[in-house]
Amino acid sequence: MTGQSEFDDDRRRELFGRHVAAYRDGRPGYPPEVFNHLRANCGLGPGCRTLEIGPGAGQATGPLLDAGADVVAVELGNGFVSMLRTRFDDRRLEVVTGEFEAVHLEPDSFDLIAAATSFHWIPAGPGMRRAADLLVSGGSIALWWTHFGDPDRSDPFRDAVQPILEDRAPSLSDSLSRGAGIGAHPYALDAGERISEIDGSDRFGPVEHAFVPWTTTQTSDDIRHFLVSFSSWMVLDPALREDLVGAIAAMVDTDFGGAVERPFITAIYSARRL
Repeated sequence: MTGQSEFDDDRRRELFGRHVAAYRDGRPGYPPEVFNHLRANCGLGPGCRTLEIGPGAGQATGPLLDAGADVVAVELGNGFVSMLRTRFDDRRLEVVTGEFEAVHLEPDSFDLIAAATSFHWIPAGPGMRRAADLLVSGGSIALWWTHFGDPDRSDPFRDAVQPILEDRAPSLSDSLSRGAGIGAHPYALDAGERISEIDGSDRFGPVEHAFVPWTTTQTSDDIRHFLVSFSSWMVLDPALREDLVGAIAAMVDTDFGGAVERPFITAIYSARRL
C-alpha cells in the first residue's frame, strides 16, 4: 500500500503511549471545516452516538463533544486513557482501553465512526468491515488526517530545516525534499487509495472527500513538542533526537523571531453504511 510501510510496525504504534505529554502539547487540533463536514454529511450533532478510534490526547474528542455527540473512545495507550478521562471527566464520554480490532462493542450501535489521524494503524479491509458492522444502517464513517505541510504553498521553516536534517539525520529529510513538512506523510493525500479502501468493503455508499488547507503558528516550544510527537522521531537515538530538536528550536528563535507559520492540509473521507 502506498507509503504505508512504517504504519505496519506495531512497535511504532505503541510508542505514542510513552510520549503522551509531547503528543498533547505538540499536535495541533483540526480546522472547523472538518466538523462542519461532519455536521453536513455525517449526522454529527446532539445525541449522535459516536465511536472515536484512537483519540490520543483528545484533539478531535473535544469538538465532537462540543457538537453534542455521545462519544465512546477506543484508545490503546493507558497514558492517553487516563488523560482523556481526566480532561473530559464531566462530559458524555466513555473511554474503552484496547485495540479497535479487538475490544467488545455492540453491533449496529453507532451513528458515526470517526478516526482523526489514526486509522492508518488499522488493517484497512478488516477495519472497514468492523466499522460497517458497528454502524447503524445509514450511519457514517469519517476518516481524516492532517498532512503537516503543503507542497503548493511556501514554507520557509521547512526550507530552513532541510539542511539540518540532511546533515544530521538524512533519513528524516526525504519527505522535506518532496515538498512536504516535518512529519508529513503521503498517506493522507492519496485520495485514490483512501477511497478505494472504503469502496473495497462493499459496505458503504459513495465516498465524499475534501482537502482543507489551513495555517497555524508554532512557537519554538511548540516545535519542540511537535517534533517528538512523531514515531519517526521517537525511534531516533535519544541524544541525536535532543540535538536535532534543540538545533531546530534555536533556529526558530534566532531566524524566525520565536514563531513560525506552518501551512497544513487536512484530508477528510466519509461515506454512509449501506
